[in-house]
Amino acid sequence: MENNFDVIIIGGGPGGYVCAIRAAQLGLKTACIESRGALGGTCLNIGCIPSKSLLNLSENFYKAKKDFNQQGIEISDIKLNIDKMMSNKNKSIQILTKGVEFLFKKNKVTYLKGKGVLFSKNDVVVYNNNKKENYKAKNIVIATGSDVASLPGITIDEKNIISSTGALSLNKVPKKLLVIGGGYIGLEMGSVWSRLGAEVIVIEYLNCIIPGMDREISQEFQKILNKQGVNFKLNSKVSSVKNKNNSVLVTFTDNKTSKSETIEADKVLVSVGRKPYTEGLNLSKIGVKKDDKGRIKVNEKLQTAVNNIYAIGDVIKGPMLAHKAEDEGIAVAEILAGQAGHVNYDVIPGVVYTSPEVATVGKTEEQLKSEKKTYKVGKFPFLANSRAKINNKTEGFVKILADSNTDKVLGVHIIGPHCGDMIAEMALAMEFGASAEDIARTCHAHPTHTEAIKEAALAVDKRPIHF
Repeated sequence: MENNFDVIIIGGGPGGYVCAIRAAQLGLKTACIESRGALGGTCLNIGCIPSKSLLNLSENFYKAKKDFNQQGIEISDIKLNIDKMMSNKNKSIQILTKGVEFLFKKNKVTYLKGKGVLFSKNDVVVYNNNKKENYKAKNIVIATGSDVASLPGITIDEKNIISSTGALSLNKVPKKLLVIGGGYIGLEMGSVWSRLGAEVIVIEYLNCIIPGMDREISQEFQKILNKQGVNFKLNSKVSSVKNKNNSVLVTFTDNKTSKSETIEADKVLVSVGRKPYTEGLNLSKIGVKKDDKGRIKVNEKLQTAVNNIYAIGDVIKGPMLAHKAEDEGIAVAEILAGQAGHVNYDVIPGVVYTSPEVATVGKTEEQLKSEKKTYKVGKFPFLANSRAKINNKTEGFVKILADSNTDKVLGVHIIGPHCGDMIAEMALAMEFGASAEDIARTCHAHPTHTEAIKEAALAVDKRPIHF
């Protein structure tokens, strides 16, 4: 009976470990299998958390070097110690992964180290080195996350041709870093190394960065990054990436003119997205079906084609975001406990943690136009926000899209200081079906950056006060 569980979760990332904790809270006998040797998945070990550590530290370094003297804080002989910076990042990861282990103990979740493989809809074998152990489960949740995607003909060696994992562990600042892909991850990592002194060039296949984001925000974002020294080659297709001694040659072609160009760089970061990780699970043998993109097919209750097997996070459709996986994990745990678990996919925020940050929730203008929805726009620049002004962080703006007839908020897009935190207010407002008028009539503390949200809501009705 010891090896029998109500639910076994395969994968200890943000979706898996949150699902395990919630299931245990609801009284289910729960186990979570993780092969990495540390809980937290990609996000905690080689993704969100270490990248935010380096983003924060590199921004501090950049400010000390470029901004402080002008602001009356005079510093000389600023030195960069990459080893200490990496050590600080690694310490944070260790504390947080151990924290998740503590939460497992506290909530009585059984932590199984090793690789989980399905042998039937109720049988899971865990392989750990040369040992294997059999377990039985009434229900199984697949939460194995995603892996780095590459382009045909490009081999990521994590030496000179690196993925985001390699970009988080470089032992010195490259003179020239070429980033293939202008999405969230590529721009965050490019931003880190640019601040620390690298010349950064981003090659993007489409004609804009962060494809899928509101176009006006994307254009403003590119202008700001350009000003910070990041250069862009848009509308460009990479045809080859080759090692040459201690550098890399990247050849790409302009999609419009067909003109070819080759750039030599010290390091090349391949950041063209991620793919679901489902290898070695025996899914097809037990009847779990996948779509043409390799994602596990699920219904609205996150059930696979096998009704007691569920899937969450990066292995299923939707944005590959830690918080989306967490919400799905909680929903599945509650469904298994007989409750009504639910995820509102229309209100999942996305954040790019550069400086300034970019944050978005809901529909973009482009989506509303394609849906033929009539809408109003309210915008307010941080240039007119007193807190942003006194902090010398005035780039960017808040943009609120509201339904022309009902005034209901349909989407919010922000580029500016601290907007990764500010977007939560708008996600909450949208969750409760708020109108722009509701936001406009909510008292916001002064002086704060969030006043820009209130002013943008006022601007929906063409009545901002400070602009």
